[in-house]
Amino acid sequence: MTEAPRAADEAIADVEQQMSVLFSRARTIWKEAAQQVHPDLQPAAYKLLSTIVRLGTTNAHVLAEMFEMDKSVVSRQLRMLEEFGLVETRPDERDGRVRVLAATPDAIERVDRVRSGNQQRLRDVLIEYPESELRNFAELIRRITEA
Repeated sequence: MTEAPRAADEAIADVEQQMSVLFSRARTIWKEAAQQVHPDLQPAAYKLLSTIVRLGTTNAHVLAEMFEMDKSVVSRQLRMLEEFGLVETRPDERDGRVRVLAATPDAIERVDRVRSGNQQRLRDVLIEYPESELRNFAELIRRITEA
């Protein structure tokens, strides 16, 4: 193996290692975020809730597909979110036979507060980098997630 491919392989291994660290950190952040919203909230439920907040309204089928989760898991997490007063279901305005999920005002406020703190931490880390490097970084992440 020549020096160039070996160096590329080492760089790719380093990227993989750093992504592993990043994913581990993300799991910790989701766990902390879930606990900030409600002390008994699971990280998976937080991901569902934050997505409902972002989308405004959605349904369980869309969430299951989006996160590639089993529908029974999504249903369990959504029941928990309803029990905690964070999500409500109501008839779809276009088709009353369909039920849609919406975050309660309290949930929206809590998720927004958590997101604001997370965004500030990320901003504090990245603010010193030139905009062009940040855009290149975002593009690299986009290409990796679309692969």
